Amino acid sequence: MKVRIKFQKYGAMKFIGHLDVMRYFQKAFRRAGYESEYSKGYNPHQIMSFAAPLGLGITSDGEYLDAELVRAEDPVIMIKKLNDVMTEGFHITGFKVLKDREENQKAVSAMSLMDVADYLVSLKDGYDINSSIKDQESFKKVFDKFLEQDSIDIVKKTKKNETNVNIKPMIKVVAYDKKEFQEKLATVVKETPIKAVNYESVAEAFDNGILVYLQVSSSSAENLKPELVMEAFYDYLQLEFNKFAWQIHRLEIYTRDEETKRLIPLDENER
Repeated sequence: MKVRIKFQKYGAMKFIGHLDVMRYFQKAFRRAGYESEYSKGYNPHQIMSFAAPLGLGITSDGEYLDAELVRAEDPVIMIKKLNDVMTEGFHITGFKVLKDREENQKAVSAMSLMDVADYLVSLKDGYDINSSIKDQESFKKVFDKFLEQDSIDIVKKTKKNETNVNIKPMIKVVAYDKKEFQEKLATVVKETPIKAVNYESVAEAFDNGILVYLQVSSSSAENLKPELVMEAFYDYLQLEFNKFAWQIHRLEIYTRDEETKRLIPLDENER
């Protein structure tokens, strides 16, 4: 059976790469007493995929893992058993058994369902932007002016080439505090049932208070990393971007509901 697991990644584990995270969960299933399904062929491996692996140094409340297990139990029991074998830095917050795929139906991965993602981007203590930005209010004024540009052009680099891209249409929602962000999200996100497990965010807080909430495109057609938004912001200020000055925290990943066309968290999707 195919299951979708939602988990948090934080603390020292933010420096663990994707392949090590995959190996960690493979072992965690065994420690919790759940047998995985294996692929066929000469080199069988546990069937497992992640929606959008994080870069090093990024923390998250909304990571998704799809796996195929021989058996599963009640979600509350599954969450507890898995968390009992987890180390600090990983915490399971959601578990869902997905519908079985119909005969001849194409397999759907969490990655292929992605539409947009929410992020909290915070300035770490001990770092400055420039002399004119000393607090959240002054940051908001300058960032708003940055967003008012007709286009926000960046050079997007891949292994094969470099392309000039206007990222402004990919920035969907911007807010400067949690309440404002939630109010804006309410207009685009479909209401969902209460989760089986309540949990606190593991996002780090910094004394300077300079931060921005972003919802950006994260689909296969359009994918914008919040690092690129901040790099474009520094270009606007004619400053050299210091990626280590900002802590990026993923809050949620959404897919598009087929009927209502509104956004829903990946763990609310049946596919």
